[in-house]
Amino acid sequence: QVQLVESGGGLVQPGGSLRLSCVSSGSARSFIAMAWYRQTPGKRREFVAAISNGGSTNYADSVKGQFTISRDNGENTVYLQMNNLKPEDTAVYYCNADLFDLIRVGAPGDYWGQGTQVTVSS
Repeated sequence: QVQLVESGGGLVQPGGSLRLSCVSSGSARSFIAMAWYRQTPGKRREFVAAISNGGSTNYADSVKGQFTISRDNGENTVYLQMNNLKPEDTAVYYCNADLFDLIRVGAPGDYWGQGTQVTVSS
C-alpha cells in the first residue's frame, strides 16, 4: 500500500523560508510524477507545483520564482523549498503522487499524504 508522509511544516515569519519533504513507501516503482497542493479552510485544494520523473517542473503562477520543487527519484521523495513566505502562503500542504500519469492543474495524482501545516505570521 502506497503511503506518502509529509514533514517540514511549521510557523515562520513573513519573509522566512521552509523546506517541506514527502517520503513515500509501499511502491516498488518510481512515481511518474510527484506534486504539492495546498488548502486553506473553506477553499478548494489548489495545485502548487509538480515534477516528473524526468525532472520537468510545473508551478502555479502564484508561487513561480518563490517556490522550488525537486525530487530524489531513487527514494521516491519530493521536496518543496519555499522562500520569501507570505501570510497568504499559510495553508495545509499536501504531497501528491501518481505511478502512471503526469500531474497538472485539475489532474492530481492518485495518492495523497495527510498534510503538513504551514503558518506564516509575525
